[in-house]
Amino acid sequence: MERITISLNETLAEEFDALILAHGYSNRSEAVRDILRKYIETNRVEESRAPDCVANVSYVYNHHEREMAKRVNDIQHEHHDLTISSMHAHLDHENCIETLLLRGKTKDVQACAEKLLAEKGIRHGIINLIPVEIDTSHDKHDHNHDHIHIRPKT
Repeated sequence: MERITISLNETLAEEFDALILAHGYSNRSEAVRDILRKYIETNRVEESRAPDCVANVSYVYNHHEREMAKRVNDIQHEHHDLTISSMHAHLDHENCIETLLLRGKTKDVQACAEKLLAEKGIRHGIINLIPVEIDTSHDKHDHNHDHIHIRPKT
């Protein structure tokens, strides 16, 4: 592990310490590592240097809205090749929350997620996209079955 030193003015240091406390970090180093990872991964995606990703797409909708459940389901079926899993839960008599796990080419995953969240009636949508390296080689691994290995880039 490489050690770096940074200097912060008093106000920024106090705000950073408050952030650390609020988020439950055990020390400044853990917080800095998470901030850097998030910034680096966001930058990779923005600069199209993250060809593959996994993503969690979560959203809320009122299932009584006209054909809402069907429209959401149709979008998921259009992108079945990206879908790892989905989970649906009822929040009350009208509202549902769904979480969709996706894996694939970043541009395809983003397009699917954005189409879903842009659907009329979707509320509180959020995309958590994580760039990954996908390893399909089998000679490095001591396994007797075919599968892929996915590793976060940082």
